[in-house]
Amino acid sequence: MAGPGGGPSRRSHTKSRKGCKTCKRRHIRCDETFPQCRNCTKHQVRCDYMDGPAPVDDAMRVSAQPNLLWTTEIERTVDAWRQSGVFPFSELQVFPQPQWQSMSKTDLRLIYHVANVTSELQSSRTSNLSLWTDLMPKFLSIAASHSFVMHAVLAFSANHLAWISQSPETRQIAFHHGGIAMKGLHQALGGFSKANADAVLAASLLLSWQSMDWRGWASLMTGTKNVLMAMHAWRDESIFADFISQQGISPAQHFTNEAHFVSPEVRQEHLSILQRVQVALQRVQPYLGEPEARWIDQLNVYVQRLRTTNPPQTPEEQFSQLYTLRKWLFWVPITLLSSRKRDIYTLLVLAHFYAVALALVPIFPDTAPPFLANMVLFPLEEIVKIINTYQTSPTYSSMAQTAIMMMDFPREALNNYRVQREWTQQQLDTQHGIPNQSPYALETLNLDLGNHIAEYGYSQSLSPAFAPSPLHLSPPTMPTGNAPRSPYLEVPRSGVDYAYSSAGSGYSTPMGSPGAPSPSIPSSVTLSSAGVVLPAPSVATAGPSMVLPSYKQEEDAFSFSMAYGGNTGMGMGGYSGIPGGFVAPATVWT
Repeated sequence: MAGPGGGPSRRSHTKSRKGCKTCKRRHIRCDETFPQCRNCTKHQVRCDYMDGPAPVDDAMRVSAQPNLLWTTEIERTVDAWRQSGVFPFSELQVFPQPQWQSMSKTDLRLIYHVANVTSELQSSRTSNLSLWTDLMPKFLSIAASHSFVMHAVLAFSANHLAWISQSPETRQIAFHHGGIAMKGLHQALGGFSKANADAVLAASLLLSWQSMDWRGWASLMTGTKNVLMAMHAWRDESIFADFISQQGISPAQHFTNEAHFVSPEVRQEHLSILQRVQVALQRVQPYLGEPEARWIDQLNVYVQRLRTTNPPQTPEEQFSQLYTLRKWLFWVPITLLSSRKRDIYTLLVLAHFYAVALALVPIFPDTAPPFLANMVLFPLEEIVKIINTYQTSPTYSSMAQTAIMMMDFPREALNNYRVQREWTQQQLDTQHGIPNQSPYALETLNLDLGNHIAEYGYSQSLSPAFAPSPLHLSPPTMPTGNAPRSPYLEVPRSGVDYAYSSAGSGYSTPMGSPGAPSPSIPSSVTLSSAGVVLPAPSVATAGPSMVLPSYKQEEDAFSFSMAYGGNTGMGMGGYSGIPGGFVAPATVWT
């Protein structure tokens, strides 16, 4: 239609007054993306959308909210916490405490999540059986005076919630906080000293746990190694002194991506290892009920895929093939230890997960020790101690004896790796000695992030080129058992994963209730008889606040045929269907 002067009419447009305050102040158009608009993400500033829920009168905005698994009880607790400033988990002994009242409701929800998980496991005296719950109170204490550590914690919590809910918007929150934490870590390293050493180490650990590509992880691990070298003079004074001694990171260790040819003879040895692992998993599975048996089944499928794929020849390929297992090692123990069914067979499943990580070290020698094995060593040792106490327990029975016999594989893997690590450490100490590095200056670090920090904006690419590569399938070189049922690894969840789910969840009840006792296992055989406070299995139906999980697979997360299920399209916040985590700039720690 012609305009007043006979020319083309002016295109109409819709104005909105719902833009964020930052965009209004800068007089630029806000895209109103929740929970952080793209302009704020691009310029690395906090968006006031983070301080409140999405507009309820806009159906599209509601559907785009991050799924933080809110419940009425959690919301009521967080609101009271925000008003009073009183931390609802005093038993964690977080001191000094951050200024809770200055944090947004969304951020408090993220803190609530990791604090609640830690509190539950501490109350049952099982927090030392997972990879990270024992460290979380220390992280929160350090975060009180170092905001970049707080952002690393928030990213970690959002990653776990994203793994549970499969919400891209929740992954965006994790990515946002991870980018801010990385920038803060860079700034802290510019003034590295004894005063901020623990904060630098805390952020380095948290961010390395969330790295999705080998380059980012190797960069962070190199920096962590250099920080530990710089802390050598006062390492015993560190809040992480025990953790440092457990990790066994050597000054001589280098995280380079050099290729190594795998000869047919070595490959045959690797296949023999994988076959022994599968035999151990198949041996324990008949004694388990749901959902433990399903977890062992998924672990068995994963090992089978390793047998039928090309052997990794570079550390980057090793990272790619171990990424799935590492993700499970962080989240599966939390799922099982928080479930209603917690008996000796729960520990059996955890022990086998940890033992597989140790058994795979000869196949992945460059990556597996710092990426998996060193982290699972201490939890597995604790599980072995607990199960050993059953032999002297008054409730010791033939069924408990059977469970103890099933620990042969975890014990063997533990002993073999412990001997191997001690021998390797002795050789390295003999060759290189103790590092002599100034504790107040990290001369070996070139910490010019520059343009990489800007890449944490909306345009950040998380394409498969910077994500773990897929396993490249090839015909098996030795006879194998039944083929996997699915091209994807299913990811069953239970316990804490759905403790916050509402009745409207998309997940249905599984075929077997997690509360049902394992076949032929008396309910009296529980961890409480070994000094671990865990209730006997119950067949009671879950209440309104608990929705039992189905075995919904993590979409596009663990495809062995193409990178992340072939999803290369960029989603909100630069996401491309990649599981929770973010890609660290490779030049942070060069």
